[in-house]
Amino acid sequence: MKPILEARNISIRFGGVEALKNVSLGVSPGEVLALAGDNGAGKSTLIKVISGVYHPHAGELFFDGAPLHLRDPQDARAKGIETIYQDLALADNLDVGSNIFLGREPMHRRFGVNVINRPQMRKVAREVLDRLDIVVPEKKLAGPVRTLSGGQRQAIAIGRAIYWDARVLIMDEPTAALGVPEQRKVMELIHGLKAQGVAVILISHNLHDIFGVADRILVLRRGELAGERLVKETDGDEIVRLMVGDTYAATKTATAT
Repeated sequence: MKPILEARNISIRFGGVEALKNVSLGVSPGEVLALAGDNGAGKSTLIKVISGVYHPHAGELFFDGAPLHLRDPQDARAKGIETIYQDLALADNLDVGSNIFLGREPMHRRFGVNVINRPQMRKVAREVLDRLDIVVPEKKLAGPVRTLSGGQRQAIAIGRAIYWDARVLIMDEPTAALGVPEQRKVMELIHGLKAQGVAVILISHNLHDIFGVADRILVLRRGELAGERLVKETDGDEIVRLMVGDTYAATKTATAT
């Protein structure tokens, strides 16, 4: 299938450090592409290029086969590229509906004045959570999101992206701070997004999560592409070997002897 999003030969440097060196990737609708790599491998830098936070010094982005020029994250969101960072970027003191519409609140006129349409926001919040099969009691739906569980908060961030018609969803360590049951629920949500034709780019240190949901794995090491594998044709040992290179091979040899 033709990729919806492509990054070709992306390079970016910060001062004297080359954070990415000629890195390319592509992801298709309904595909989950995992980015794996040790700390400092360039994963976060790459997704910040794709989401419009950083501008590469070399390389090109393409969306639906056409050149993509991003000035900022708003440009990326307007194209349908949504990013959920590890901190979720939720406003803890606001309710679910306010977080879904954050910065894009619907308005209606009352007594000749434009005011925020809060009933519409609450209605959409319930519809979004029902679509994702997330149970949130009505009382908590109207309360601040800080009272919700980690899994529920993750679902709200995903729901916000889906409501705004995300065609590519980038997820940065979505299960890092969750318990096992909530991790499973997030994995179910990713499977659901895949079934809906959303392209998902997943960053995770958890190989169990990666092998449970991804179709392909792209491994970065020290800002370069170390390898790319289909999940069905690889295993955890090979991915770790690609992540750490000769260090892993030397350790395995020393252990064996």
